[in-house]
Amino acid sequence: MKELKITAKIQVCSYNELTFPEKNLTNIAKEAVKRSYSPYSKFQVGAAVLLNNGEMVSGSNQENVAYPSGLCAERTALFYANAQFPDEAVDTIAVAAYTNGDFVEEPISPCGACRQVILEAQNRYNHPVQMILCGKEIVYKVEKITDLLPLSFDSLSK
Repeated sequence: MKELKITAKIQVCSYNELTFPEKNLTNIAKEAVKRSYSPYSKFQVGAAVLLNNGEMVSGSNQENVAYPSGLCAERTALFYANAQFPDEAVDTIAVAAYTNGDFVEEPISPCGACRQVILEAQNRYNHPVQMILCGKEIVYKVEKITDLLPLSFDSLSK
């Protein structure tokens, strides 16, 4: 029997170590948490997407009493970006979360469904989607979604 070892490359830094454009995108994601509709979980998530043409769009999580009917911030932002700018590749997505009166200490990462949608965006434009995952003090920078979604399912998996 063989063993397969899977690793992920994630840079850990502080907000101050981000570039100006990365800080700007992060701030937009943090601002987006204010537009979250999360009366059930009380866990507000905001996402901001930077497109190759320089446009930035944001989204927030939208809950529903019928739980599966809600939508995560990442998918809200990505679907809006694709609807408004269908020919533009996604360059970077920033994600921030807020609960109990403050931003979360540790960065959160996209759920499995969001990872799959981000992978689709990466494959659609043949362009890596970078991620900036924001905690209160710590930031994770991920070079491409496949670092968070190894052994991913895509059109090439058929």
